[in-house]
Amino acid sequence: MNLQLITDRLIMRPFLKDDASPMMELYADDDIRRFTGDVPFNSLTDAEAFIAGYDQYEKYNMGRLSVLIKQSGEYIGWCGLKYISDKEQVDIGYRLLKRHRGLGYATEAANASLTFGFNTLMLDKIIGTAMKDNTPSINVFTKLGMKYQYDQSCGCQPGVVYAIKKEEWK
Repeated sequence: MNLQLITDRLIMRPFLKDDASPMMELYADDDIRRFTGDVPFNSLTDAEAFIAGYDQYEKYNMGRLSVLIKQSGEYIGWCGLKYISDKEQVDIGYRLLKRHRGLGYATEAANASLTFGFNTLMLDKIIGTAMKDNTPSINVFTKLGMKYQYDQSCGCQPGVVYAIKKEEWK
């Protein structure tokens, strides 16, 4: 897959085997688990297997992308679109290593993902789901112009769904 998104500060590209170690660090973060319900990888082999088995790129021409700082090439997390087949919806999601939060990277990467979704994939609507107490993620949704739609369970916790339609996108 040749999917790559570039912003002023970031490069976003499909997962590579080399991402397994920083991805382990990402999923070991207590805040990630608290706000998403994600579980940590048990080993580097498990993280590598997750990457090897990730099939969104081939199936749907989209997926979560590793996010790297353009200037240094440092892995800082992931962001991107995911097709949810049982709901026939496209979800935007992001996870950043703690030391890179609060610097606008999540909004920048998510903005690039929405642009790709609406302008390249020609999607009509993109949703985002977060736990109700995940204020940082909800703040990113609102910065992107997404609007609250309804409550929905998220990681077995009370959650919210936000959405934006193509015609609402800047």
